[in-house]
Amino acid sequence: MHLNQSQKSLVGIIITVAIIFLLPLLNVVTPPDSFIHVSDFRLNLWGKYLCYASLAISLNLLWGYTGLLCLGQGLFFALGGYAMGMHLMLMIGEQGAYKKMLPDFMVFMGYTELPIHWVPFNSFWFAALAVILVPGILAAVFGFLAFRARIKGVYFAIITQALTYAACLLFFRNEFTFGGNNGFTDFKTILGHGVFEPATQRTLYLLTALYVTACMFFNWWLTRTKFGRIQEAIRDSETRVRFSGYSTTSYKLFIFIVAGIMAGIVGALYVPQVGIINPEEMRPGKSLEIIVWVAVGGRATIIGPVIGAIFVNWLKSFTTYNYPDYWLIILGAMFLFVVLFMPNGIVGLPAQFKALWLKHRHRFKPDVDPASANHLNH
Repeated sequence: MHLNQSQKSLVGIIITVAIIFLLPLLNVVTPPDSFIHVSDFRLNLWGKYLCYASLAISLNLLWGYTGLLCLGQGLFFALGGYAMGMHLMLMIGEQGAYKKMLPDFMVFMGYTELPIHWVPFNSFWFAALAVILVPGILAAVFGFLAFRARIKGVYFAIITQALTYAACLLFFRNEFTFGGNNGFTDFKTILGHGVFEPATQRTLYLLTALYVTACMFFNWWLTRTKFGRIQEAIRDSETRVRFSGYSTTSYKLFIFIVAGIMAGIVGALYVPQVGIINPEEMRPGKSLEIIVWVAVGGRATIIGPVIGAIFVNWLKSFTTYNYPDYWLIILGAMFLFVVLFMPNGIVGLPAQFKALWLKHRHRFKPDVDPASANHLNH
């Protein structure tokens, strides 16, 4: 049975989801000495990989399907992480090093009371709302100004990188009340449960897995709608779409806001699993890495960004542990190799090999069929 591209993508999503949800099952059901057992440490590590996979999906919506190369996706990710981190810091209370109700870094800096903009973050639900609103509002304001001025291409990439770098410098300042270069860490509880208890980490993994699944299905659904087709048309030729009567500014702004919110939610899931958030997460180099994840997995595909994010970060974990001085060289070489020899990424390899095989067969195929030649001789 021949499957079309949409059906192939759906099958790929189902297989990916099955593997993702198999890991916590192996963590709970199998004995620790079994070779198929997934330890708590490994499950937590894969939760981190899935966060990166969701982040790659959000960038793919912009770059892969709309043609907007955004170098600021790490900023939206970090803002969501900081919003959740503020709540987690307030939940430490007197369990901190200074035994005060204020976060330790505020006590160290001489604060005697909580800054007013921190007070609402005592509520988990306010923090959850901020995870959505803060990246969404920033994306709306910045996107409106940029798209209204018809900034696109490399210029759009540069100004998103500049925005990210400016925010990074601000967050590095201690007086900005966000922990300076140390950021937030030493979390204790979330919704009354110990953050680093195995059951809590397992729950966070499952929430992340559900979110990755929702992102993949949303991406699959969107590409099959009229909006998705216009989105891809904007990527291929924005001028033609504009001359056809569509407001490309509105389409780009909407998808930019959606991608920013998606990245913010990922950041909120990432922080309690990793246990830290600092300005390093919004440095421009982080956003460049996200581009590599998407390119390696397969730009403008459904499961490509997931595969790329998991593969590159698994390789990073292996390389930085065994060969820490060579990771940036390997990352750069991998990106160049993908651009030159794997334009469709890992997901596109089967089709690429098939095309090479058909080309090889055609080159060596006889010009005259042997049976026909035999008939002519008679």
